[in-house]
Amino acid sequence: MTAPLNVAILGASGYTGSELVRLLARHPRVAIRALTADRKAGQAMADVFPQFAGLDLPRLVTIAELDLAGVDLVFCALPHGTTQTVIKDLFAKKPELKVVDLSADFRLTDPEAYATWYGHAHQALELQAEAAFGLVELNREAIRGARLVANPGCHSSTSILPVVPLLRAGLIDPANIVIVSSTGMSGAGRAAKEEMLFSEVSEGVHAYGVGKHRHTSELDQEFGKAAGRPSLATFTPQLLPMNRGIYANITVTLAAGATAERLHEALAATYAGEPFVQVLPFGKVPQSRHVRGSNNVQLGVVADRGPDRAIVISTLDNLVKGASGQAVQNMNLISGFPETEGLDQLAIFP
Repeated sequence: MTAPLNVAILGASGYTGSELVRLLARHPRVAIRALTADRKAGQAMADVFPQFAGLDLPRLVTIAELDLAGVDLVFCALPHGTTQTVIKDLFAKKPELKVVDLSADFRLTDPEAYATWYGHAHQALELQAEAAFGLVELNREAIRGARLVANPGCHSSTSILPVVPLLRAGLIDPANIVIVSSTGMSGAGRAAKEEMLFSEVSEGVHAYGVGKHRHTSELDQEFGKAAGRPSLATFTPQLLPMNRGIYANITVTLAAGATAERLHEALAATYAGEPFVQVLPFGKVPQSRHVRGSNNVQLGVVADRGPDRAIVISTLDNLVKGASGQAVQNMNLISGFPETEGLDQLAIFP
């Protein structure tokens, strides 16, 4: 029997870290060797997340206590801005290590863009230059040989997957993309915040980060790369009173000669054979509940009233395909495993 891939999860006490544990605990080729936390260090994982009772998991330790001996791959589910120096130190100790980073620290290739959006200079420029943008369906070959993979953001993944193929095909105007992207509460993390109390968010919807949300920087980067020229999409995120899911309504302006039907054909051709992306029949609208708990993405295309516009709708689970599931998919790819391994669970419904 082939030896398992030994992994460590940094930041295991958050929603993203716990989702990694959920997925990897049943992965047939993986052994979880180390879990780190800050405030929860010293506790058993089942004390922090009781759903893991009965699993043989390592106790939570601090990053300073992390032992890399025998570890092949590290998932970093740490806060933005903290991961750069952590990963730099990991590679200094063990250059052959593989790392999948779920923070925003290595997603942007331009150091100036990073400094503009995140308010400080990047602390590991040489690693920023080598990181592969980890959206498998659109960047598979670069990821396959990477040592460091930058998992994309959940909002950006939801919009990049449908929009980039259309830009590459020249079917839409890169200067006229309007995105309204609604997310569930888990996207805000697990830390206690007054504005995230049940009574503060239930029975209502509100926009946040309007005109300045940091995932916009990933859209600028990937849309511009696909279009071959700058693209500044209008992006408005909204918070919905649900636990999981992202639902993006994307209004696009058609290029000369393009139709909504051609957009649908392009997406269907791009994702034919992709195990996790489902392009629905033309005119059919996806629902977030139909991807909940899975690594699936569902896309729909609808003709708008105006002959030069179309509406593209995209939905995924922010904790799975939007974060930890995508990270496992990246791990599978760089490790030479089948991409679907450990990720073939169906959506949870109702």
